[in-house]
Amino acid sequence: MSNPLSVTLPDGNRLDLESGSTVLTVAEQIGPGLAKAALAGRIDGELVDLRTPLPGDAAVEIVTARDPEGGEVIRHSAEHVMADAVKRLFPDAQVDAGRADHGEKFQYDFLVERPFTPEDLERIGEEMQRIIGEDAGFERRVVSREEAHALFAEKGEELKLSRLGDIPDGEEISLFQHGDFVDLCRGPHVQHAGQIGASTLLEVSGTYFRGDESGPKLQRIYGTAYASKKELGQYLTRLEEARKRDHRRVGAELGLFMLDPVLSPGAPFYLPKGVALYNGLCDFMRDLYPRYGYEEVITPQLFRSELFKRSGHYEKFHDDMYWFEGSDDEEELGVKAMNCPGHCHLFSTGKRSYRDLPIRWAEFSRLHRNERSGTLNGLTRVRTFAQDDGHVYCTPEQVAGEVDAFFEMVREVYDKLGLEGVEMAVSTRSDQFLGEPEDWDVAESALIEAVKRAGFECRIKEGDAAFYAPKVEADFRDVLGRAWTLGTIQIDMAMPGRFGLRYVGSDGELHQPAMLHRAVLGSIERFIGIYIEHAGGDFPYWLAPVQVTVLPISEKQTEYANSVKGHLLGRGVRVEVDARSETLGFKIRDAEKQKVPLSLVVGEQEAQAGTVSPRLRKSKDKIEAMALDAIADQLAAANAARSMGPLS
Repeated sequence: MSNPLSVTLPDGNRLDLESGSTVLTVAEQIGPGLAKAALAGRIDGELVDLRTPLPGDAAVEIVTARDPEGGEVIRHSAEHVMADAVKRLFPDAQVDAGRADHGEKFQYDFLVERPFTPEDLERIGEEMQRIIGEDAGFERRVVSREEAHALFAEKGEELKLSRLGDIPDGEEISLFQHGDFVDLCRGPHVQHAGQIGASTLLEVSGTYFRGDESGPKLQRIYGTAYASKKELGQYLTRLEEARKRDHRRVGAELGLFMLDPVLSPGAPFYLPKGVALYNGLCDFMRDLYPRYGYEEVITPQLFRSELFKRSGHYEKFHDDMYWFEGSDDEEELGVKAMNCPGHCHLFSTGKRSYRDLPIRWAEFSRLHRNERSGTLNGLTRVRTFAQDDGHVYCTPEQVAGEVDAFFEMVREVYDKLGLEGVEMAVSTRSDQFLGEPEDWDVAESALIEAVKRAGFECRIKEGDAAFYAPKVEADFRDVLGRAWTLGTIQIDMAMPGRFGLRYVGSDGELHQPAMLHRAVLGSIERFIGIYIEHAGGDFPYWLAPVQVTVLPISEKQTEYANSVKGHLLGRGVRVEVDARSETLGFKIRDAEKQKVPLSLVVGEQEAQAGTVSPRLRKSKDKIEAMALDAIADQLAAANAARSMGPLS
């Protein structure tokens, strides 16, 4: 055996293979059953295609449908089958790019003469099943840039030629082909189309080439695929539940906010109940700030561009901000998209001593970002928002303690909101970063150690950090199993130096402070959208927009019901009276539909005795009538303690 390779398997056993062997060769050596089930592999932990040659001695794992990555490979391969089906039915269609994340879905964008119809989607799905039935093998080949250009030019794929130009010189160009369909792709893909199992198309929408509204308008088809019909059915059930919980739908049903994509794209209108929810979250954070040492500041909405040039955002973030000329033709103004430059400027305006540190500033100011219209999505992707934003300026020795305090605050906030199973990850520097690599290494290590010190396992998100700072991300999975990033803390590697921030140390010399960016909820708008879907609009008592509904049995008790309302309002309870001439059963059902935690029924007996009859939402247990003062005390106490339920 010439130039043998040594492969280490997950169980510690080793295989000796010939040079030029692939990951599939490893599966075949282990056994025919595994080779048949194999979908992809990992070489030293990196997901690769089965046809990938082994680079040398390595640790190799085989990925099957039992692995989470197996489903991603199946969906990626179904994506190509879907594009193949479109080309068979619409030969003149041009194929753009697919999806980067195949965790749940696949998608492709197409340039076609007319928008796809539901009937087209059905035909495409049927054609996909025929292609899967053909069970063609997926072939991977590496080509030169010239070969790839000639191939797609011959096919008239102008969009694909544009995408080819995105691949940097010197980077490997790989193609994947099954049957007559071929596309630029890194893979990995299944061995043959029959391994795709079960697939379905979900929806079609309009988009723009490269997200540019001035460019060609494309049609985007979404779909999903799993190894079996059972798994697909389970996903579709979750998808239906997600539709029921869609924050745009629930927000409208509960009267929280409205959206007008024509007059104010990406800018929600908060209705009174939505404002109660919004303010409840902000007030919650504000109440914590004194204990954690934060003071609130408010910085301007408009700054001259010089501030953002100094912070680095002008160069890195220019297209995502709003700019306009001032009264002076030479004056360029930017609408604030982040708070950190203003806070740095504020720090620089005074003389600081080590005795003043740490300085912790928080701000809820409104921010604006020029998000592309095609990316806007209810509250979760908007153009105007606020954050529970905070910046800490401290000595290097104080950094560890400040990061530890962040984890303490995260635990306290998420516990009160009923968010469980939070995981922590550290995002490391990308290819585009400010500062010195050595400083980034130190900061990344400090964050990793802080995560572990807080008792969390630490995942690493390679290359996901912002250009100015490595970051800890607090991730949680909602009731539908979807992963979301909420809180973050970053050690800034650039701005203190760019702003020339200094403090006088104990040695009498000037030193550069460390700077931390932190948010626990993140964007308030985005958090509300996520939280509505997680809770289905069924908020904890302390946060519910309407905490209590008073239900008079007849109009004779309306006066007493209003007096109950006034009494509870005086105790800080958010309360409404349903005085409609409807039956009591109708009003109870409506209060439950509106997710009101507690209803207080008042009839003639209650009015005479000065009592109320409580009814807890989602509970059939009968609660004895209570004196008005007694229940007011309980409700006020539940608010003060920020309790999940209204009654102890």
